[in-house]
Amino acid sequence: MSPLAPSADFLRATPVLGQAATPDQMRKVAEEFEAGFLAMMMRPMFEGLSTDGPFGGGEGESMWRSFMIDEMGKQTARAGGIGLADQVLSEMLKMQEEAQAPLPAEPGDVVPTEPEAATAIPLKPEAPRLAIAA
Repeated sequence: MSPLAPSADFLRATPVLGQAATPDQMRKVAEEFEAGFLAMMMRPMFEGLSTDGPFGGGEGESMWRSFMIDEMGKQTARAGGIGLADQVLSEMLKMQEEAQAPLPAEPGDVVPTEPEAATAIPLKPEAPRLAIAA
């Protein structure tokens, strides 16, 4: 097979859209999103740091620093983060409910918009938030 030929993985069936995700899966995705966001916000904090010396610097350090920042973002999100995962989860629940709502029978029909199922799925218990000292 030529290295330019498409992989057989492209021919596999894609997952069915609209398939409901479990609350645990949705929580995990929301926390991963928050961890990625936090890592992006932390990255500029480390750009100007100089680590020259006998045990620092070099090309390897810049690569390992990005891994460290990603892990810091993950750990911050696991510890409660900034509340972004909770907001993302609630929006995901709303989107899932809207996708599962029956279509109106006629163009003039009204579809209820109250998220009844969202209250049945508990959000992550309140965790202490990070405080910024003035």
